[in-house]
Amino acid sequence: MSGVATDIQTDFALIAGDGRALSEPEACAEFTVDGITPGCVLRPLTAEQVAEMLRCAAAHELAVIPCANITKLGIGAPPQRYDAALSLRDLNRTTYYEPDDLVVSVEPGMTFGALQQMLAERKLWLPLDPAGGEHATIGGILAANSAGPLRLRYGGPRDIVLGMKIATAEGKIIKTGGRVVKNVAGYDLAKLLIGSYGTLGVIVEATFKLYPQVATRTTWAIEIESFTAAREFRRRLLASPLGPLRAAVLNAEARMEMKSCSPENVSNSRAVIWIEAGGSERVIGRYDKEVGALAAQVDGGIRRVDCSEAEEVWNNIADFGNGLVSKRQDSVVLRGALPISGGEEFLECAEQESQAEGLHVAGILQVGVGIVEMGLRSIPNPEPRIASPASIEKLRRLAADFGGSLVVTHCPADLKSKIDVWGPVGDDFEVMRKLKAAWDPKSTLAPGRGVGRM
Repeated sequence: MSGVATDIQTDFALIAGDGRALSEPEACAEFTVDGITPGCVLRPLTAEQVAEMLRCAAAHELAVIPCANITKLGIGAPPQRYDAALSLRDLNRTTYYEPDDLVVSVEPGMTFGALQQMLAERKLWLPLDPAGGEHATIGGILAANSAGPLRLRYGGPRDIVLGMKIATAEGKIIKTGGRVVKNVAGYDLAKLLIGSYGTLGVIVEATFKLYPQVATRTTWAIEIESFTAAREFRRRLLASPLGPLRAAVLNAEARMEMKSCSPENVSNSRAVIWIEAGGSERVIGRYDKEVGALAAQVDGGIRRVDCSEAEEVWNNIADFGNGLVSKRQDSVVLRGALPISGGEEFLECAEQESQAEGLHVAGILQVGVGIVEMGLRSIPNPEPRIASPASIEKLRRLAADFGGSLVVTHCPADLKSKIDVWGPVGDDFEVMRKLKAAWDPKSTLAPGRGVGRM
């Protein structure tokens, strides 16, 4: 366990009050990352206290990892140092809400479920389907840029954030963007912070543009016999006048992972396409006809799914990686970004590559978005095998051949120590590195966890 001196804990307590800097083993154990337990848990109550605690940590050269409900705490490289967990759970208030203007500002510790419940009272919603579901916090969603297949219609967090407040390791609070829908000032800075996993600064407030709830939502499941058929269906769907809320392709292994699929409900088809549409009954009637026609053109069997099954499956798709890990702690989960045109072929090739290594691939492709998520597990006969650095590297090279990239979001600790979970850095890395040097010169925030071990 990393220790934090008593006099330093006293400094933290002076900032936020008694009980806001905990060192009890049971409190610290909850925030263990890759086998490293912090020596202190900081629990600020305000954005100003977050900034001051970060300044104090930097002054004492401590390493801090921001967190809340820890649904995404395991993502990232092993920390180079880890002295204190910065828990943002108590920053869970709504700071601004104008439903008539479709704008809300909230603190990072508010859960996604609590926010949606509040918005529903005025028939509004935040159109995201993040990993962790209703238990995910707003700060975690933004830090991980977490969103599921709803990206097809609404985009991701970067597309619906109007502005943010960020606490830096220098003890400053920086504002970006604003509280009006047309405000785009500082948007590039927000883009960098969203998806930076707490390595650049700590989001202490976020302002979102809101959307009216969809009147009626309906889901269809389409059985297909090949990934070629899935590709053709996707082409026809995206070229049509239809604008579904979300769509996803699940291969045979992935659909077996879905809790709602009992053996008698799983056919021998190669994959299944799930589509959700929203609107009036008249709009849904049109989808019934046109989606059915698209399915017939690729010889796919189609059924309309009841609401309870659809909700469960969409939740499982959005939280696919966590679902795999909850059932098998040794699961290896990869997430990729690919050109939309190559997703189905990549998933088929990934199956073939992994089977040659003695591994099953459970894969989900977000249709029209280019995001793929895959879980690797061993084929039990003739003898179990586990994913290796070599097998992960083969999949990364395959993704690169398709013009994409793969990151490892979950894997056993011994495997994580042998690989770079992020892979090669992107075009924006140099900008992020410079921002890190300017805002966090002592590497106070999550050192070594980010892309390029930043």
